Amino acid sequence: MEPWEFGRSLRRWRDRVVPDAVGVPTGRRRRATGLRREELAQLAGISADYLTRLEQGRATTPSAQVVEALARALRLSAPERDLLYRLAGHATPSLDVVPSHLTPSVQRLLDRLSGTPVVVYDATWTLVVANAPYDALMGDTTAWRGLERNSIWRNLAGPPNRVVHTPREQADHEALLVADLRLTASRYPADQSLRRLIADLGHATPRFTELWNAEAPPPPPDLSKRKVIDHPAVGRLTLDCDTLVVAGDDLRIGVYTAEPGTEDADRLALAIVLGTQSLTV
Repeated sequence: MEPWEFGRSLRRWRDRVVPDAVGVPTGRRRRATGLRREELAQLAGISADYLTRLEQGRATTPSAQVVEALARALRLSAPERDLLYRLAGHATPSLDVVPSHLTPSVQRLLDRLSGTPVVVYDATWTLVVANAPYDALMGDTTAWRGLERNSIWRNLAGPPNRVVHTPREQADHEALLVADLRLTASRYPADQSLRRLIADLGHATPRFTELWNAEAPPPPPDLSKRKVIDHPAVGRLTLDCDTLVVAGDDLRIGVYTAEPGTEDADRLALAIVLGTQSLTV
């Protein structure tokens, strides 16, 4: 495939995306019918300059991660996504690879929850997408790269986060994440990226190796649990965190809510307002 074919496809699909449909506000003076380059770049988590070079054929070797991010931002169908992979010189993801594609049905679910903090992980607990309310509540995720996007690394070796755990709760949470990754590894034994992730986690912290080799079973999973969040602007709030597992697509969707009419609900609403304002400034 010629490099310009990849860029031409990006431009064509970018032009057809309705900005409102992907959460991009539009003003009265807007002339572009589709997404602007900087808007698509922001949605995909890449620089506008890099997207320009991709569209113009001056950058010709986008990684599979970049291709997936662009396909997700453009809301491509499965056949279009596979075509974009081929145009970039990559094999289309097979059933032996951990999926990270958001199907139209999952995307519609996320759209319906656009005002609620929601985060999506793949089966390796690597971040797929987080919406603006989630970033407002838990901190900006848009600059995360590599291992930073993996929740297991962030819990075992990463910087402190806003979730308040007792030592017992933290230990149980870590054990559950690693146990789930072990199950994922058994389902995708041919996934080379997964094998590299396991090796990288083992090199990053001995705690991972300890949990990976543990003979004792992990504590039973609690897919619906309350979490205490220590937010820098609104203080502590206690939220329900429900994890929805999309079996066919092997995704984990975390949804954070508060009981209506409570102080926690008021603080959550304020955190979202303050956070989304700061993210758009």
